[in-house]
Amino acid sequence: MRVTLDWLGVATFRLTVGERVIFLDAYMDRVPAAPPVGLTAAEVARADYVLVGHSHFDHLWGAERIAARTGATVIGSHETVRLLHDVDAVAEEQLIAVAGGEPLDLGDGIRVRVYPSLHSCIWAHMGATVDEACLGDLGVAHQERVSRVERGFEMLHGGAFGEEVAAHMQASDRHPRSEGGSLAYLIETPAGSILWKDTSGHWSGILRDLRPDVAVLAAVGRGNVDGEPVQGTLAEFIAAEVELLRPRTVVLCHHDDWMPPLTRPTDVAPIRHALAARMPGARLVEMDYLAAYPILG
Repeated sequence: MRVTLDWLGVATFRLTVGERVIFLDAYMDRVPAAPPVGLTAAEVARADYVLVGHSHFDHLWGAERIAARTGATVIGSHETVRLLHDVDAVAEEQLIAVAGGEPLDLGDGIRVRVYPSLHSCIWAHMGATVDEACLGDLGVAHQERVSRVERGFEMLHGGAFGEEVAAHMQASDRHPRSEGGSLAYLIETPAGSILWKDTSGHWSGILRDLRPDVAVLAAVGRGNVDGEPVQGTLAEFIAAEVELLRPRTVVLCHHDDWMPPLTRPTDVAPIRHALAARMPGARLVEMDYLAAYPILG
């Protein structure tokens, strides 16, 4: 069975397993200044399922249009399902709410196991580059974390990064309660397994027992390890995730220039070097948008 991945920017992928089409996140319609990914949500003609990692706009927005056009079933956190149903009027029968621990049968020999995960520490100090070490911000109370994140979103909505970003936020942001609970998905196919998570955080006790063939990992922000910000570099954080998982193949996501002027492309070289030093047996795949990369089979 042939299994291919199309990267569509940020952490969004189109996973094709034989004849089955599964979207991982749904965010393809970006600010005008961002590089086009080659597909919009309105142009998606086929989708059987959409898996959503968490409820922030740059992951969830577009799922409602894919569901409406294709009849796809959307799987995500209870907050994701609430927003899609109550705000975007997606039919109840097209929604499956999960929290972690659920096994799902997607047909054609494809099973998905859902795991609780963690969002990156977007409230903490972040390095300007992936090889800049970040220290501190330990033990910050949840209330202060929420306050810092809210101030950041106020800047996005208020025009601090330009009118185009503010207009995009007005259209795309569904104002979730925090990120709604981050999830990781282990997708088991007849050709092998893929772990996908769309933000830089994890529970180490969960990750170390999964052993996927392919790990699709977010490479952005300040890593979150067991509820606290990583003390070190983002490159080291990703290498440590790969060491826990021990996959044969690693794919990065969320490292493109998806919302200029807020973002810029990530230099992958330090991540490549950290992986070579720590996990030389893992192959790092760097793919372009809409490349239909043969990831398994």
